[in-house]
Amino acid sequence: MSARQWLAGLAGAVLVLAGLGVVAMTEQAAIEHRVAAERHGGQVLDVQGDARPDIGKDRYMVRVSGKLNVVEPPLDPEFNQRMATPVLVRHVEMFQWREVRVGTDVHYEQDWVDRPLDASRFEKPAGHANPGAFPIQGMQFDAGLVKVGGYALAPALLHALPGGDLVGPDLKALPANLAASFSSYGDYLVTSSSPEHPRLGDLRVSWEAVPVQLLTVFARPQGDLLVPASDAADGKGYDVQVGDRRLIDVLPDVPEPPVFAVARRILAVLLVSLGIFLLLRSRMSDHHTPLIALGAGVLLAGAVAGVMWLGKDLQASAYWFVLAVAGLAIVVWRLHARAAH
Repeated sequence: MSARQWLAGLAGAVLVLAGLGVVAMTEQAAIEHRVAAERHGGQVLDVQGDARPDIGKDRYMVRVSGKLNVVEPPLDPEFNQRMATPVLVRHVEMFQWREVRVGTDVHYEQDWVDRPLDASRFEKPAGHANPGAFPIQGMQFDAGLVKVGGYALAPALLHALPGGDLVGPDLKALPANLAASFSSYGDYLVTSSSPEHPRLGDLRVSWEAVPVQLLTVFARPQGDLLVPASDAADGKGYDVQVGDRRLIDVLPDVPEPPVFAVARRILAVLLVSLGIFLLLRSRMSDHHTPLIALGAGVLLAGAVAGVMWLGKDLQASAYWFVLAVAGLAIVVWRLHARAAH
């Protein structure tokens, strides 16, 4: 063997190893991403704008960012308050006696409290009786339809929306009976005749609205509806964050998928094929050699990737083994044609 042939063989071996290394690293990164994503519900698709990819019945999750669009605002029917928010919460408080303990010291003061306090449980109930049950209850009202991008949000996702701002009531919309009982005091409705000096039993009503803002939602699509992935191993199956957040921000334990994966796989096949061509050139230098080398490159790269996906994703493994068989078929075809001549 001449020095030139030896160098060509060495270069061929290096190229084969390099190509197999590229395919192995690419598939390992893809496997790590896939396995980590499966813990949260499945493979993740990034959705841009109002697009809604047709994913059929496959187990996919989507990450979609956009400003909340409240299509059907919630209504508090008792107070006739309708506000452009995903979730509207009515808070009701009563001015009551409450017991305050500091070490062994016990004293009593009047304050706004959002639940009835049973004075009979006080250490010194005499002179500290509270009115009892609230005549009006606090409640939560969900919007009929809220969308992010091209998707509507299921109630569980609405309830996970972050933030809440106190919003003043629309006094003109109040029913006549409540308008007679309540007066406006800042962002509150109060029954106090002198709001600066409330009396025992006075009521204070306010509304908290989830702000309409830019959000990133990670959830499972069901048609045009986003829902939590109930079968996710993490026990949650969704996430909601403020702003346009990358997947690594939403799911920090999920590594990024390999960049330019398709191009890297093609490069790996070409490197292996070129290496095999250099190894074969000293033994066969006819027009069959390039196709034999290409088929062998596809066979080796497909076999390595297929083995790596075994036990992780049988469908991905099957795709690679089909590719490997196609490479084997090319090799057999050209070797047969060469032998016939």
